[in-house]
Amino acid sequence: MFLIEKKSLLLFTEKFKTLKMKRFFWIAFAMCLAVFSANAQDGKKLLKNAAKNMGKYYLDPVGQSAVADEAMSLIGQAFDMDATKMDPEAWNMKGQVLNEIARAEITRKVQDNSYKIPHPDASRNAQAAFLKAMELATKKGHTKDALAGLKDNEELLNNLAITFFQDNDYPSAFENFAATLVSYDVLSKNKEKSRLDDPAVRNDQVFYTGVCAYFSEDKEKCLPYFQQLYKEGNAQPLVYEALFTLTVEKNEAEGMKYLEAGRKAHPDDNGLLFAEINYYLRGGRLDDLVGKLKMAIEKEPENVSVYNTLGNVYDQLNQKERAAKNIAKADEYFNLAYSYFEQALGKDPKNFDAVYSQGALYYNKAAGMSADLNEVANDYSSAGTKKYNAIKAEMDGYFEKALPYFLKAEQLNPKDMNTLIACKEIYARKGDFAKSDEYKLKMENLKK
Repeated sequence: MFLIEKKSLLLFTEKFKTLKMKRFFWIAFAMCLAVFSANAQDGKKLLKNAAKNMGKYYLDPVGQSAVADEAMSLIGQAFDMDATKMDPEAWNMKGQVLNEIARAEITRKVQDNSYKIPHPDASRNAQAAFLKAMELATKKGHTKDALAGLKDNEELLNNLAITFFQDNDYPSAFENFAATLVSYDVLSKNKEKSRLDDPAVRNDQVFYTGVCAYFSEDKEKCLPYFQQLYKEGNAQPLVYEALFTLTVEKNEAEGMKYLEAGRKAHPDDNGLLFAEINYYLRGGRLDDLVGKLKMAIEKEPENVSVYNTLGNVYDQLNQKERAAKNIAKADEYFNLAYSYFEQALGKDPKNFDAVYSQGALYYNKAAGMSADLNEVANDYSSAGTKKYNAIKAEMDGYFEKALPYFLKAEQLNPKDMNTLIACKEIYARKGDFAKSDEYKLKMENLKK
C-alpha cells in the first residue's frame, strides 16, 4: 500500500473532471448531430412525398388540384425545420417539385386559355430554390443538380411570362421575363447553355422585359433594360420613346438626346413624334406644337385626334392674343382653329370633340367680351349706350352661333356635363328660362 500525496490527488481529481466534461460534450454533440440529421431526413421525406404524385397533377391539374395543394403544404412543413433550410439537396428537391407544378399549370393554360393558374409564383420560387442550393452547395453534385434545375426552369419562366403578357398582366409578365435574365447570367457564368445564348433572342428578351415594366404602374423599372438596349445600339422605337418620356421632365437635355437618337435610328416612326407633342402639350409650349402637329398630320392624315389637337392649340393661342387685346391676331388663330375642327369633321362627321370645340370657340369668344361690356355698363351717355348695345349684340350673336354646335354635341354625347352647362347658360341669356331649367334638370339627373 502506498500513499498519494494530497497535491497529486487534487491534480488527479481535476483531470478526471475535465475528461468527464469532454465526454459529456461529445455525447451532447453527437445527440444534436443525430437530431439534426434526423430532421434533415424528415424534411427530405416530406419533399419526396410532395414529389410522389406530381405525375397525376400534370395529367389533370383541375381534377387533381388537391395534389398540388398538398405538395405546397409538405414543402412548407419541410422548410419549417432548421436542418432542411441548410440542406442544399433539400433546396434542389423543392425546386424540382415547384418546376413540376409550374409545368403542369402552364401546359393546362396552353390547352385552355380561360384556365386561371393557381400557383403563379411556382416557377420563380423554383428558381429561388435552385439558387439557394448553389449558395449552400458542399458538393459538385449539389451545384450540378441546381444548374440542371435552372435550365429546366428557364423555359418555364419564359412560357409563363408569355402567358401573362398575352393576358395583359404586365406586372406578372415583367417579373417572369426579368427572372429569365437572372437565370441566363447564372448559367453563363457556370458555362452552361441557355436559350438566351443567341444574341437576337436575348435582345428580344431584354426588350419585352422592359416593355412589360413600361406598361405597368411602375414604369421606371424599364429603364435599366431599355438603357442596355440603347447602349448596345439595337433599340426598337419604343425604347427611345420610353427613355425620352421618362427622362425629359427631369433632364430635358438628356431626354432630347434619346429623342434625336431615336429619330436617327427610326426616321419614319410616329411614336417619337407624338411623345414629343405630348411633352410640349404638358408644358404649354404652344408655338413649338404647331409645327410638330402639322408634321403629324402629314404622317397620319386620317388621324382625327391630331386635327383636333392642332385646333385646340390654335384656340389657346386665340385666347392668349385676345386677352392681350391683339384682336386681329386672335381672329386669325380663331379661324385656323375652326378650320382644323372642320377638317376633323371631314374625316369623322360624328366626332364629338370637333363639334363641341367649334361651339366652345364661339362661346369663349362671347364670354371674353363680358369684360368689354362691363367697362361701358355705367356710361349712360348716348355714345356709351350705343357702344354697350353694339358689344352686347355682337356677344349675343356669338352665343347664338355656339348653340347649334352644342345641341349637336349633346346628340352625340347626352351625358357630357360641359355641353349641358353651355346650353343652360345660352338659353338663360336668351331669356328662355323654361329651356334653361330643362337643362338644369338634366344636369341634376346626371349627377345622381
